[in-house]
Amino acid sequence: MSKGLIGLVLDQIFDADWVGRRGEKLTEHELKLVKLFGRDGRVLRNVYVPKDNGETSEIDVLFITQKGVFVIESKNYSGWVFGNEADRNWTVSLPNGQKNRFYNPIKQNRGHIKWLSRYLADNTPLFSIVVFSERCELKKVMLESDDVSVIKWDRLYATVRRIWEGAEDAFEAEEVKDLYERLRALTDVDEAVKRAHVQDIQARYTNKKPAASAKSVCPRCGGVLVLRTAKKGPQCRQAVLRL
Repeated sequence: MSKGLIGLVLDQIFDADWVGRRGEKLTEHELKLVKLFGRDGRVLRNVYVPKDNGETSEIDVLFITQKGVFVIESKNYSGWVFGNEADRNWTVSLPNGQKNRFYNPIKQNRGHIKWLSRYLADNTPLFSIVVFSERCELKKVMLESDDVSVIKWDRLYATVRRIWEGAEDAFEAEEVKDLYERLRALTDVDEAVKRAHVQDIQARYTNKKPAASAKSVCPRCGGVLVLRTAKKGPQCRQAVLRL
């Protein structure tokens, strides 16, 4: 499998954090197309939901609608993706034969939904969608549940439409606005909260040694995670890990 020209250029010129943000922006763009076709909603990116233990769970993208909230985990990988819903880790295989591991995005998004549901403390319908970029191929992804969708960007509109048409209205327009404002407050967090979130994830993952045949990768771009020591302590040079 060959990587597209755009993907190659991005890998060479921009860092992993930029590539990850680009993935979220493209997901947001697809949702704007959804809105153009009559399925209105409000979009939020990088939502820090508090956990019971004082930590946070960062959600890539929320699409807040009259049907409920679409909770979207965005993955901007390249390569062949393999994974089973029940597995802890999935694998992305690169054209050069290198295989890297990343945390199961279905489990990751279920964690987001768990904490979001507790935060809202109501019966808001929450829909789980995992979106991969056009830079990868979902070679062998096995799902067992019907409450989650694992797709590529070009299927986002169709997936939202399918879920939309099968769901009852949960909110009036004014209620959607109120819910949006309530969740928007979770995007306006100070740098201390963001740093604490990154440190928590780094501590959780960098102390776990992967198998010799597979390395852990960044959930934003697929780059291999390397722990480096800087003047201010251990820092991830690839990108922010988010759970």
